[in-house]
Amino acid sequence: MTLFAIGINHNTAALAVREHLAFTAEEASEAMRRLRDQGLASEISILSTCNRTELYGVMSGTRESLLEWLAEFKGIPPSEVAPSVYFFREREAARHMMKVASGLDSLVLGEPQILGQMKSAYAEAEAADTLGSRLHAAFQQVFSVAKRVRSETAIGENPVSVAYAAVSLAQQIFSDLRRDTALLVGAGETIELVARHLKENGIQRMFVANRSLENAQRLADEFDAEALLLTSIPDYLARADIVISSTASPLPLIGKGMVEQALKQRKHKPMFMVDIAVPRDIEAQVAELSDVFLYTVDDLTEVIDENRRSREKAARIAEEIIEEGVRKYEAEQRALSAVDTIRGLRTQVSALADAELEKALKALQSGQAPEEVMQRFATALTNKFLHEPSTALKRAGIENNRHIIESTRSLFSLPDDSVN
Repeated sequence: MTLFAIGINHNTAALAVREHLAFTAEEASEAMRRLRDQGLASEISILSTCNRTELYGVMSGTRESLLEWLAEFKGIPPSEVAPSVYFFREREAARHMMKVASGLDSLVLGEPQILGQMKSAYAEAEAADTLGSRLHAAFQQVFSVAKRVRSETAIGENPVSVAYAAVSLAQQIFSDLRRDTALLVGAGETIELVARHLKENGIQRMFVANRSLENAQRLADEFDAEALLLTSIPDYLARADIVISSTASPLPLIGKGMVEQALKQRKHKPMFMVDIAVPRDIEAQVAELSDVFLYTVDDLTEVIDENRRSREKAARIAEEIIEEGVRKYEAEQRALSAVDTIRGLRTQVSALADAELEKALKALQSGQAPEEVMQRFATALTNKFLHEPSTALKRAGIENNRHIIESTRSLFSLPDDSVN
């Protein structure tokens, strides 16, 4: 069975493709069970964020069968996905997972959220009963490496997240955020970061809209904002100078018509909108409106590239830590590969010992001399244990197979002249 990683990310696929392959938590659970039940992967976990969709697992099928299955599950032709897909096996798969968890493969180099998202993917696989021993071991090594990268390098210092980049763009358009009002859609970690950055930059008024009013209120209380339900967005949109959205909604929440109505009420005062969600929360057609500055995650590259340049040295150190992690993972896997052999050897020897012990006990019960019984027991056990190895060694000698002979000498710590 082969450890694998297959997926797409912001480097290989445009936002439109990433939208099609994004998974909700419910979809991911169903997909993982189907993959396992259909025999394509004996173990499986799915990571789906705004910048990537990746499947990690232990493969039963082939790369092609996984790709075809993924495209079919999401209802799109494989030909639309294939050019954007990358695929890794074994050490390369482990290395890729470590880079992702450490933030080295992120749009924002070193961004801290991805590790938490990866831990959630691990927990969801565990809940779906699709997490076996091999994938569990891979994740544990991945998390250990990511922790080292965070603690031993500067890659996580003053992190520039997608949320930070969005607020930085807002500052470029509105010189003084203290006079503006923000509408934040969603109540997850990204929106929490957005709210924090906005508050630190002096914004005075914020609305937080969410499907759950309780979650919206939790965030609103922390940042002195007003909580709304998603259904209230049309009533509040006209009051918002800045709209930043990041939800898990499969369909857009803010359409072109809704924004047009808001602009009329605002007398066409400009609106700044950032859609961090994948799939998108704001209809793409909103960008056609002349009084709207609409950005997606793919538009935040300038701020993010500056961050990337400042972290390249830390990234090089992180790469070295990851290579150590890959070597350790491989060593652990090699050790595990011997477990079945050790177990089989112990089972075989125990069976031989039990059979000879039974004979010895019967002989003792019949009154035979204990010394003679024990001698026969030891001789018989030794002969039976060594019969197959001795036959194999004789055959190796005839065939001049020095590898088997030298391996046996090393395995049993024999002196050089004990086997000729």
